[in-house]
Amino acid sequence: MDQIKNDRGFTILEVVFAVSILTVGILAVASMQVSSIRGNSYAWSTTEASAVAMGQIETLIDLPYNDESLEQLDEGEIHGPVANGRYNIEWTVDDNQLIDRTKTVRLTVRWTDYGLNRNVSMAFTLGEII
Repeated sequence: MDQIKNDRGFTILEVVFAVSILTVGILAVASMQVSSIRGNSYAWSTTEASAVAMGQIETLIDLPYNDESLEQLDEGEIHGPVANGRYNIEWTVDDNQLIDRTKTVRLTVRWTDYGLNRNVSMAFTLGEII
């Protein structure tokens, strides 16, 4: 007897399995894409907030040493907030913390990203020029 060859194509079951595997792969790539977009957005916001913080630091550095924006306030009080687009800037000042005739300024930039509160903090020290 002649052997019957069954080379007419794929069965429906093979096609369903192949499409299922392909679908899972495509969904995984789509999920990674969404995660990547959110990560890029957070990185962009953090970079932008750092630039805003540096701009405020430069503004504070240009002020006279005894300016009211560089005064030490009572415990728990802050300078600001100063709005800059979607970013809010606030800072505290400590007199003579490191050495005499210096001011240590701690600046924080706050914003909301995808419903989460984010912030970038920086600190610098000013010395009184005699």
